[in-house]
Amino acid sequence: MSDIATLEVIKLSPQIGAEIRGINLAELFDQEMAAELNRLWLEHLVLLFRGQKLSQEDQLRVTAAFGKIGPRGRPKEFNPKGYDDILDNIMLITNIREDGEPIGALPDGDMMFHHDMLHADIPHKGTILYAIEVPSAGGNTLFANGYAAYESLPEDIRGPLDDRKAFHHYHYGSTQKGDDLGTPAFSESVHPVFRTHEDTGKKAVYINRLMTEGVVDMADDQSAPLLNAVFDHSEKPEFVYEHVWKAGDLLLWDNRCSMHGRTDFSTDEIRLMHRTTIQGEHVPY
Repeated sequence: MSDIATLEVIKLSPQIGAEIRGINLAELFDQEMAAELNRLWLEHLVLLFRGQKLSQEDQLRVTAAFGKIGPRGRPKEFNPKGYDDILDNIMLITNIREDGEPIGALPDGDMMFHHDMLHADIPHKGTILYAIEVPSAGGNTLFANGYAAYESLPEDIRGPLDDRKAFHHYHYGSTQKGDDLGTPAFSESVHPVFRTHEDTGKKAVYINRLMTEGVVDMADDQSAPLLNAVFDHSEKPEFVYEHVWKAGDLLLWDNRCSMHGRTDFSTDEIRLMHRTTIQGEHVPY
């Protein structure tokens, strides 16, 4: 069993992320270790554990150390057929196809910055992604610090949006705004433009380029320039860490105060990952 004294914490970038060494997540760990990992998660927003060899049951157990495991996040009738082959609550993220049809979600291409499950009334607070097979190049995940983006927003952008709520729409499986996937499956929500993190008390940008459609009770010609300014500001390189995946990597991120995107990769190489989520406990405020 791993001990807290064996942990080594190495920052991944100045603004966001830390690699945690000295723990084998396939081994059971106690409540003291779980509490320390939760503390590090709140401090760094994104945690990386390299060289892991996890079963599906292991991943679910690790996920449960950070809160209640979330459902897959889409109606069952719209699940790809491959979902029948894996445990409940695990989403298959892959470009593998059988008879020309994807067996998992989000199979191809780059993906705009977004917060997972922002489109739900009570969004999931965290996401875990475990890499089983990755392409030789591309398919990187970019993480942006929403705290830092909020704190550095110019007042002429932040002021008109303070205490406002935004409207969000997501078409399941979309990687770009406006994707037409030929399915009626979608979800919509209304949440604060700037969210207060219930565990840290800090505010973070809580809108994104993929899902956010407008500001409640604000005309589009007024809200669109403000939203685009926030998007551009939040995606600045100084707030972002770009993760180059290796098989065996497990990443945990906080959807309440960070957003993420994906770079493009070759359709000729396999990308296979298992995703689990951690349920939110509060309506965003």
